[in-house]
Amino acid sequence: MELSIFAQLAAVLAVAAGVSVIMRLLRQPLIIGYIISGIICGPAALNLLHDAAAFESFSQIGIALLLFIVGLGLNVGVIKRTGKPVLAIFVLNTLLVGSAGFMVGKLFGLNTQEAGLLALGSLFSSTIVVIKHLVDSREQDRLYAQVAIGVLLMEDLAATLSLVFLTASKNGAAAGQLYALIGKGLLLAGVLTFVGWFVMNRLAKFFAANQEFLFTFTLAWAFSVAAAFELMGFSLEVGALFAGVALASLPYAQEMSTRLKPLRDFFLLLFFIKLGSGMTLGGMQAALMPALALSGVALFIKPLSVSSGMGLLGFTKQTGFKAAAHLSQISEFSVIMMALALSLGLVSDYVMSILTLTTLLTIAASSYLMKYDDKLFMRFSKILNIFEKRNIVHAEHGQAPTYKLMLFGYRRGGHEFIETFRHMRKKYVVVDYDPDVIDLLERQHITHIYGDATDYGLLEELNVAGVETMVSILPDHATNLQLLKYYLKQNPKGIFICHATDYDQAAQLYDQGASYVMLPHFIGSEKMSAFLRKNGTSREAFEQYRKRHLQRLGNLALG
Repeated sequence: MELSIFAQLAAVLAVAAGVSVIMRLLRQPLIIGYIISGIICGPAALNLLHDAAAFESFSQIGIALLLFIVGLGLNVGVIKRTGKPVLAIFVLNTLLVGSAGFMVGKLFGLNTQEAGLLALGSLFSSTIVVIKHLVDSREQDRLYAQVAIGVLLMEDLAATLSLVFLTASKNGAAAGQLYALIGKGLLLAGVLTFVGWFVMNRLAKFFAANQEFLFTFTLAWAFSVAAAFELMGFSLEVGALFAGVALASLPYAQEMSTRLKPLRDFFLLLFFIKLGSGMTLGGMQAALMPALALSGVALFIKPLSVSSGMGLLGFTKQTGFKAAAHLSQISEFSVIMMALALSLGLVSDYVMSILTLTTLLTIAASSYLMKYDDKLFMRFSKILNIFEKRNIVHAEHGQAPTYKLMLFGYRRGGHEFIETFRHMRKKYVVVDYDPDVIDLLERQHITHIYGDATDYGLLEELNVAGVETMVSILPDHATNLQLLKYYLKQNPKGIFICHATDYDQAAQLYDQGASYVMLPHFIGSEKMSAFLRKNGTSREAFEQYRKRHLQRLGNLALG
């Protein structure tokens, strides 16, 4: 009996829920459970997905929502700063990974054309898998994450051009279509820039007046721009990403992102199920050995390439390792590209099976690499020294600087701490990886380091064991907890001060040895209560306090 699309959805979700419970009990990544659910629901087992077109559409919706949300939070300044490593890593990957992929194809009897396309497919990492993990772990703003996202964007652009070239090569109009694509891209970028900076800034308040209207508008904008890019010959992913970037400067971008996340998670679940359902037992058996060899390229050669490139450019071994771990898979976009090549008669079903199985294997393996990247780094830290060429040295004496005071983050109250540090007359440094903050610190001639608070290599080079007082005004609880443990391990008598957003977080930080935990609402209430006890209801006292506060805020704004 043919099941309705609703019944198919119900059956698929039931299987996914059951498998997810097992994965949760085993403490395994849920993405693996979703792919396994797809294999169970596909023709290899229960064959529940009868309406393939509908599930393909669901998958595209999930991809579009994910990339749109990423675009909403994209920091253009960070992308500019990471442009050099992104380009270098992309070129290095193209040379090393492409060559290794081509050799695997030839080793297993493919002709030159098929081996070349297999090598091309091996270059691309999965934007959906990587960004979903970064968002779920709330690390999309980390330095390594920004480098990884930059590489993914460049790969997406290359994949888009590859699709156009494959289509055009059939009728000999490749060059003309590529030039036309560039022109369309510039036109779309110009329109989005104008609309995002000039039109939306004026209409933002109107959109946000009603939450339901904001949700409807956000969906309409995301899908319309993504569809326009697709019609112009670009990929849906690129269109959705730029749709988010165009609205990223709006004050309501965070609210837009928050409201779309539950919808995104639902459709991404269906995406991974659809990906797993594409495998059959016969196809997997025939393609197993070449797929394992190609998986080795993705899981070993590609991370080696990324780590080497970042080490040569001066990044620490931890930043390079974590970026490499997140790029160690083959993209679902590669499967789409190979499916197009198959429809054009450029490759055989055998090549398609190899790439599809490799994609599933590497996505599964990289999920573990991403989940346990910190533990893996600590385990292999000494071996990874070969990828670290960078040394932080003092400009005058050529040796590692010794700081007595150290501040992580600057935006949320950093100015106050810098004034206090200067008054204490001890050597201090600010550590931050926000490009805008770095520019501000340079203009104000404040000693600073561009780096990540969770980078153990950086902390080791900064010699935190000699730091008397460490202050973190970073908002992320997990980061503060990690930094606290590392610092007290190096300096058990050190003073550690940090932020917390609630009493439970503060209690956990105190249990781990924090000297003082700042709860902004508590501190503000305590300070104002003391002011009231001292001055009562004196209007003049409040007016003087107000003037001093405004003057201080004005000085900060000018800085």
